[in-house]
Amino acid sequence: MNNVEASLPTESVAPSARSIHQTIGYYGAFFSLGLILASLGPTLPALARQTGASLHEISFLFMARSVGFILGALAAGRIYDRVKGNPLLAGAVVTMGLSAALVPMVPALWLLVILFLLQGLVSSTVGVGGNTLLVWANRGRVGPLLGGLHFIWGVGAFIAPIIIARAVNFSGGNIRLAFWILATMTLPTSLWLIRLPSPAHPHKATGTPQSEVIVPLAAMIWCFLFLYTGTEACFGNWIFTYAVKTGLNDNTSAAYLNSMFWGALTLGRLSAIPIAMKLRPRTILTIDLCGALTSLGVMLMWQRSNLALWISVFGLGLSLASIFPTTISFAQNRMPLSGKLTGIFFAGSSAGSMCLPWLVGQFFESVGPQMVLYMALGALTIEVGILALMMLYPRRAAKELPKDDQDNEDVQAQSELAV
Repeated sequence: MNNVEASLPTESVAPSARSIHQTIGYYGAFFSLGLILASLGPTLPALARQTGASLHEISFLFMARSVGFILGALAAGRIYDRVKGNPLLAGAVVTMGLSAALVPMVPALWLLVILFLLQGLVSSTVGVGGNTLLVWANRGRVGPLLGGLHFIWGVGAFIAPIIIARAVNFSGGNIRLAFWILATMTLPTSLWLIRLPSPAHPHKATGTPQSEVIVPLAAMIWCFLFLYTGTEACFGNWIFTYAVKTGLNDNTSAAYLNSMFWGALTLGRLSAIPIAMKLRPRTILTIDLCGALTSLGVMLMWQRSNLALWISVFGLGLSLASIFPTTISFAQNRMPLSGKLTGIFFAGSSAGSMCLPWLVGQFFESVGPQMVLYMALGALTIEVGILALMMLYPRRAAKELPKDDQDNEDVQAQSELAV
């Protein structure tokens, strides 16, 4: 028994106090995840120079990391079902930080591809673990906490490009210091998590049976998340290069533009919490997609305007912010979600973050920087059609829900939007 657990009383206060310590650890893990995942976009041209690769070739890093994320997501849920979660999560966070520290020291593209494959594996373990363990630790009051979890991820993703820009300027254009700072910032979370007890698996604790998957709806949600995350990844990882190649920004201002995208995403996730209390998930998804398409339209119409670029990137980040958590809330209103199904959804979203940025890389030089905009526009247009089909699917029947949940289904669904 560790010191924290031993020092807490055994009454009802003890789980509450313990869960607070656990929640802090999971928030730290997601902050670290945001830092590391957002580090690739601003350093992409530098990594191309480091390995002697073209932008076409360096885009394979997106694929490598996403393949690792897919494999890790499919396995992570099952692993967390069988082992103590906190030590596994702590190990994944420190390994993720170590992989980032090694990135600027790898001279060959093929070695860097292997390293990003490993980074994807451990990053998915952090992503699935943070969501899963937070739910297990907090049970019924988890909705707002999930909102905070994904908000703190956005904070990490927002400050990563700023840290990189400052570190690169300080070191005279070298990216080593930037990656080493980000890697060091992951260590406190690992030390915090390793000393805490792991939350128990709720189904093992209560003996609650898990329901079957509704395959048609699950397939639509998988495709929806595939396209959404692919669009987010296209902008998060290519907007820096787009701004530089179009001549609208230099390296420093492009890094701040990249940071603003993640900042808008973070602000959108924070504002989604009160909005979720007023609007239904399908309404929010409709508004989000309309806002994203409008932002892209402005960017396409005024491609030579730097002001239009900054306004559109902010609007796009704000519009995309709540799509992922709202989709999960939408799914929960229509079918029960198991840990295995959640892992499959994470794998689908990671597949999108692999395929769409990779496709942009294949045509970035031949078509031009506008390929980023064309890819995002196509993906979001298809999402509109998928959403229309998803809204035709019926809500879960009341008899499928426990009695306590029947009375509070709408309230819980709105709260859980804040993922």
